[in-house]
This record gives sequence, structure tokens and C-alpha cells, in this order.
Amino acid sequence: MNEFAELVGNSGPVTVAGGKTRWHVGGDVHPEAREVRAPVGVVSYDPAEMTVRVNAGTSTAELTSVLAESGQRCALPERGGTVGGSLAVGENHVEVLGRGWLTTSVLQVTYISAEGKIVRGGGPTVKNVSGFDLPRLIVGSLGTLGLIGEVILRTNPIPPQSQWFESNDADPFSVTSQVLRPSAVLWNGASTRVLLEGHELDVATSLRSLSEIGAWNEVQGGFDLPKHRWSLTPTQLNTCTGTFVASVAVGTVWRDGPQPAHALPPSVIDISKRLKSNFDPTGRLNPGRSVF
Repeated sequence: MNEFAELVGNSGPVTVAGGKTRWHVGGDVHPEAREVRAPVGVVSYDPAEMTVRVNAGTSTAELTSVLAESGQRCALPERGGTVGGSLAVGENHVEVLGRGWLTTSVLQVTYISAEGKIVRGGGPTVKNVSGFDLPRLIVGSLGTLGLIGEVILRTNPIPPQSQWFESNDADPFSVTSQVLRPSAVLWNGASTRVLLEGHELDVATSLRSLSEIGAWNEVQGGFDLPKHRWSLTPTQLNTCTGTFVASVAVGTVWRDGPQPAHALPPSVIDISKRLKSNFDPTGRLNPGRSVF
């Protein structure tokens, strides 16, 4: 981590690059920003404690493979890229209802501050209950508050059975009232796909409940997701036209184009500006990027 801190330094515009699979999110980085890369590799993994310490430059594919060897998984999306990049963008896995949210899965974060110092927040185990505010703040901040170097993530067991089902006549918004805990509910405006996970009996019971609102068939996987991630309410979703895939009960909708800018409450803008001023007073971290 010391080498990464030296690379970041304490002066001049700087940006951290991962797999650049979500490089478009938040706007273009200033062309004069110096590009650095975070450390790579899984540092330590304790399946019994269900935690993994991993460097931010590690690919999500590598981490997924390491965890799978012990029958576990995590909340990071599996759409390419790196651990740090996924956390900086703040994109949850499409199966977030079953895997958990990124903000609650990050137990500890180590990042390099605008002053080039190593900062650590959170705790190393699930039992720690204090200090989580900092990791949750860093997730989704697009590297504008600090450049992530290492994280400790919560893991969970891979369910013994996992199966997607599709219906062309079911109301997607009724699924969560029929099934206690679906791992994913996707809707593309024409059909609904639901991921049921657990023991064989659990999946069978949930499927019987689903049959009360429509006819279902087994399918291989969810829908292919468009490039851009939107945040919409159910009311706004009902007005969507064109190609989209909505993650029901999550508020995320994937579209072919970027979401138009919209007005934010002054209080939100004020808080964001104050955070940026405190974390990065000179604006050297990922200049040009904006969480809005």
C-alpha cells in the first residue's frame, strides 16, 4: 500500500484506472490527470469468517474464482472490471436481493487521500459494528473522495440450487409479495425473469407461490443488460419506452443511453460540496468526475 500511496502522491491531478469497463460513468477525467493503478491480488481469505481481504486492482473475475473454490460469493457485480472500480462506481450485482448491497458488504476500506496518506475505515470482521460510515461513503463516490487501495468484503455461501424462471403474464411488481426472498426480479416491459435460490425445497415452494400470479418456465440466466444504469421510481419506470431492463424492488434500470441530468435538492448539493471540500480541497482526485 505504501507504493500505491507514493504513486498517488500529494500534488497534481491524478486518477486511478481499473479495467475501464465503466470509465464513462461520471463524466470524462481531466486530460492532464496522471493515471495510476491500484495493487492487485487477494491478500487473505477466511471462508470460516466469511470475509476476504483483496486489493482494489484485482479483477472481479479473479475474486469470483477464488471465492467459488470454497463455495462462496460476494456482492460485487460480475460484469468485468476490478474490485476497486466496481466499488467506486457503486454498481450492485444484478442479484442484489440475494447477495446483498455493496454498501453493507464492505467491512473495511483502505484508500489514499488527497494528501497522499493511507487512510483506513471500518473493521476487519463482520462482528465490528462501528466505523462503517466511511466505507459506505467511499462506495459510489467515483474516486473523488479517495483512491481505493484495498478492501475487506463480506462473503456468503453459494446456494445449493439456483434457477431463473420467466413469465410473460405475471405482474413483476407482485413477485416480492409472493416470494419471501427472490434473489433477482427483472422486467423488460414484456416479460419477467425471477431468480430463485436456496435448498431444493425452498425453490420448489417459492415456484408454487409464483404460479399464483402467472405461468413460469425455466430459463438460462437473466436478461442481457444495456450499458447505462439509471435510478428510477416505479412510477417513472411505467413511462419508460424503448429498450430497458428494470431490477424490480431495487430502483435500478439499465438503458442504452445515459440518464438525463435532473435537478437535485439544494441540501444534497451542499452536503456533496462540503464532503468534497473536506476530503479533497484542491480537487486533484479524479478531476472531471461527478457523482451527479
